Amino acid sequence: MRYSCVTWIPAMNDTPRCTQANAKSCGECIQIGENCAWCTDPDFLKQGEPTSTRCDDLHILRKKGCKEKMVENPRGGQKVEQNIPVTNRRKDTAERLRPEEITQIQPQKLTLTLRMGEPQSFNLTFKRAEDYPIDLYYLMDLSYSMHDDLQNVKKLGTALMQEMQAITSDFRIGFGSFVEKTVMPFISTTPAGLRNPCTGQYDCASPFSYKNVLSLTSNGKEFNHLVSQQQISGNLDSPEGGFDAIMQVAVCGVSQIGWRNVTRLLVFSTDAGFHFAGDGKLGGIVLPNDGKCHLENNTYSMSHYYDYPSIAHLVQKLSDNNIQTIFAVTQDFQDIYQELKKLIPKSAVGTLSSNSSNVIQLIIDAYNSLSSEVILENSKLPKGVNIAYTAYCKNGVVQDGEDGRKCVNISIGDAVSFNINITAHECPKDNNSQTVKIKPLGFNEEVEVVLKFICQCECQHEGIPNSPLCHNGNGTFECGACRCNKGRTGHMCECSTEEVNTEDLDGNCRRDNGSEICSNNGDCICGTCECKKRENPEERYSGKYCECDNFNCDRYDNKLCGGHGRCECRVCICDANYTGSACDCPLDTTPCLAANQQICNGRGVCECGTCRCTDPMYQGPTCETCRTCPGICSQHKDCVQCRAFGSGEKEKTCEEDCRYLDLIIVENLSELPESTHPTCKERADNDCWFYYTYSVNGTQEIVHVVKDQDCPKGPDIIPIVVGVVAGIVLIGLALLLIWKLLMIIHDRREFAKFEKEKLNAKWDTGENPIYKSAVTTVINPKYEGK
Repeated sequence: MRYSCVTWIPAMNDTPRCTQANAKSCGECIQIGENCAWCTDPDFLKQGEPTSTRCDDLHILRKKGCKEKMVENPRGGQKVEQNIPVTNRRKDTAERLRPEEITQIQPQKLTLTLRMGEPQSFNLTFKRAEDYPIDLYYLMDLSYSMHDDLQNVKKLGTALMQEMQAITSDFRIGFGSFVEKTVMPFISTTPAGLRNPCTGQYDCASPFSYKNVLSLTSNGKEFNHLVSQQQISGNLDSPEGGFDAIMQVAVCGVSQIGWRNVTRLLVFSTDAGFHFAGDGKLGGIVLPNDGKCHLENNTYSMSHYYDYPSIAHLVQKLSDNNIQTIFAVTQDFQDIYQELKKLIPKSAVGTLSSNSSNVIQLIIDAYNSLSSEVILENSKLPKGVNIAYTAYCKNGVVQDGEDGRKCVNISIGDAVSFNINITAHECPKDNNSQTVKIKPLGFNEEVEVVLKFICQCECQHEGIPNSPLCHNGNGTFECGACRCNKGRTGHMCECSTEEVNTEDLDGNCRRDNGSEICSNNGDCICGTCECKKRENPEERYSGKYCECDNFNCDRYDNKLCGGHGRCECRVCICDANYTGSACDCPLDTTPCLAANQQICNGRGVCECGTCRCTDPMYQGPTCETCRTCPGICSQHKDCVQCRAFGSGEKEKTCEEDCRYLDLIIVENLSELPESTHPTCKERADNDCWFYYTYSVNGTQEIVHVVKDQDCPKGPDIIPIVVGVVAGIVLIGLALLLIWKLLMIIHDRREFAKFEKEKLNAKWDTGENPIYKSAVTTVINPKYEGK
């Protein structure tokens, strides 16, 4: 069975890749890119063309003459193997289903067949099921600072059971506690410190790393009973060993913790920070955490042996086991756990009151936040395989890139979809199928995607090993060409690789002794020229000695062979109706046709679509212009004047000289017909103007003339005389008014000056300015007036 071929227009930047890769077989060709196809026609190659010429873009192979049925161009595809619809039910009406009977993701398994560079996409649907079972494990810090919190947690079991009934009818709860590694300097290792790590009158339990107090159970009273028996312990430093406990809760799974394949919640309650990988060196612990379960009698037994896990290690194990984490921490440590939340997908942080009194509401809020978000993740991809997501969320929201993996604000019963696009860029070394798993974080369901790779053509399976067509069995004849055995080369595997460069064989690749090997345009392989490839796949060398090409022909208008022919061995083979060395000479005479439907106006011949005027006085595309000739209007002025009005220079010889004109009289200027020549306006002997148009109809010259001339009128004397007299009178009146105005202004200025001098002429009547008194008064300076 052969793969069907698909037609498409390739991207321009991908086109050269097929030819430049020098593919020697069909399998190599189809791995170059999705646009590359292989021609299996044994007679496809022209002389001088290498085997790799069979690999090219599909439309180029067709253009070169490869028939459709001889083209190998396999395409990818997909097949859905398991497609169970998502579960639709209501909590109050449906019978209880086992967790494995509930489906929230569709499809469940499919197979993709990938062609290199060709993407395959499929849609994935996720729907939150109502009344989905929940397992919740409460992991609590039992260091001394949490003693008041323990009292509230002791009543947590039944109260939380009652609250969770509103969410699910299938709820289980478990409990574990942690303190710190049991080595210095994390705890006091003195005998007294090991017996009672608390100071003063408090009676505390011996320190421990992690204890599984209660595996997951649906009995809330049992939870209360066992938690009520717990005692606070203590340690020396502030950060706690909670990461050791989280690791054990995640990896001890079904056997110890009792996790089911349902929604798994881990509530981590503390009022302190945390130790992580590397901190164990303080206690002499250098071995990295192995990520395995080490519970003996429900107690972590290797805390003194393995270091704390790293954050990345925890993320991996929590994700592998579909555990969603809720960090219930006090206000003082909100910042650090908010940063930790950014590193752990599907986790939430809630503020724990000083005595954990709000822990139930915190858990419910965090659960609602986590369950309203779906984030897809995939397992490790095979080398050379890429995956891209596009999310179609509620309210028409579409997201791609990294945001294409998730949707938020999903309520119970809501369905969202994702388009997943997978592309392979290289074949695996073993050519075996690979499996990729895609799942929503925090959920146990997943989609299994089996990837199969198209790395060979169908025709390769029909190859004939040691075929006689390949020079006495020196190769396998497959896909229309010989694939030579090791140590052989040539089109037909006719040469040994040791003989390729001998002088005798090189001589067969020269046209004569003075020429270059393969005209310097190819390589001599086994005495046969294999022409070089050009960067442009449309351009190629050919011929026995690669002496020909299809791109060095004459050009016209910057186009090879003028765009009206093809180049063969450096000579243009013109299309019909074209001739010339560059196919630049059209045989069509239509461009030479003048407005009067004559070829070149009867004044020239049409050559290569252009008029060559035989009368040197005329020029233009159709020999219509005569720059040295008088204009049409002035040329026929005298004949029109004498024929229409009986006047002008040719008045006496009119019948003899102007017989060639056919005269038509029209009433007014608007009745003149349209013509290829402009309307003529000429002055007659009596200084009047006359209008006419000139046109040619075959050999007949026609003139249309306006009946009446346009004569200028004489001047009207009376209005001129009246205007002059009126102007003189007005000017005189204006001058008198101006003189009168100036005189008034001058008189007023003189009167104002007189009034001012009159005021200044008043005498002072108080005292004669030349009078002097006869009495002289002298004041004694010593007299004090006493």
